[in-house]
Amino acid sequence: MQTLLEFAPLIAFLIAYRLADIYVATATLMIAMLALLAFDFVRTRRIPPMHGISAGLVLLFGGATLLLHDERFIIWKPTVFFWALGIAFLGSTFVGERTLAERFMSAASPDAFARIAAPAWVKVNAAWVAFYGVMGGANLWVAFNLPQNVWVQFKVFGITLATLVFVVAQTIYLVRHQTPAADEAA
Repeated sequence: MQTLLEFAPLIAFLIAYRLADIYVATATLMIAMLALLAFDFVRTRRIPPMHGISAGLVLLFGGATLLLHDERFIIWKPTVFFWALGIAFLGSTFVGERTLAERFMSAASPDAFARIAAPAWVKVNAAWVAFYGVMGGANLWVAFNLPQNVWVQFKVFGITLATLVFVVAQTIYLVRHQTPAADEAA
């Protein structure tokens, strides 16, 4: 259910775009993100950092889009988000005991990733840095080289599918790089 709720703002954006235009879709996305934050807070008494950052960027870039009546701002939002995440993932390689990749993936499934050696996590983290860099660039390329409706489809479906495929690939890589459990090694 949580995953469906995370996609709700994107679906609302897509529906509003199909019924009206990019400006109505942007306003709808802003409202949907605020609703998601409110739901998060009511349910858990906290706002997940990724939701907070994404909502902040949607409000900032969406507000600029509506105020200046310039769609380029909302188009830049995914790229800024991806590149900021890429920088954060890169920084986590040098700061802290665990990379962001390890923190996020271990939080999602602690038992599945309990026996992964540090070098594997560093490689996965580097892959996330590259992924976010490429996705930010891809967003700009699609937005500025293809029709707006193609960018909207890419934003809603392309980015989501690419992220899902990437997470599955990272999971497969990590499962293959598990260290044997103590009872298996004996």
